[in-house]
Amino acid sequence: MTDHSRPPIAVFDLDNTLADTAHRQHFLEGRRRDWAAFFAAAPADPPLAEGMALAMESARVCEVVYLTGRPERYRRDTLEWLAARQLPEGRVFMRDDADRRPARFTKLAILRRLARDHEVRMLVDDDELVCDDAERAGFTVVRARWARKSAALEEAQEREGRT
Repeated sequence: MTDHSRPPIAVFDLDNTLADTAHRQHFLEGRRRDWAAFFAAAPADPPLAEGMALAMESARVCEVVYLTGRPERYRRDTLEWLAARQLPEGRVFMRDDADRRPARFTKLAILRRLARDHEVRMLVDDDELVCDDAERAGFTVVRARWARKSAALEEAQEREGRT
């Protein structure tokens, strides 16, 4: 049951929503994807102005929660990136290191769990399949279409369950 005495939550994806991954997407091109290098380069991601502004604005009335498909082993880098950009403090949900399910499954499961006792005001994500499934489940979605699209990243999100 949703507790309406708590503030609603706004859920933000990281990669290509708040963080611009364009400089590291080349690690995912070709037959042999270099996932270690892809994630190791994440601390150098420049922020995406549109996503950053929406997160800051949302923090005025919502608890901000971060929901990423990044593996848990990159938690420290992720928390340091968020803090260095002075984003609102919030819980960070990450993929278990061995979980290779598509993001649309992992993220929807977490959204449903959050919605058990919070009003989820919105999900902000760049992955169209995540957005489609979240909308079908009744969540309000803001599609983060402000980053350059990468076919390699989109395929990785769906087929390889890596981000």
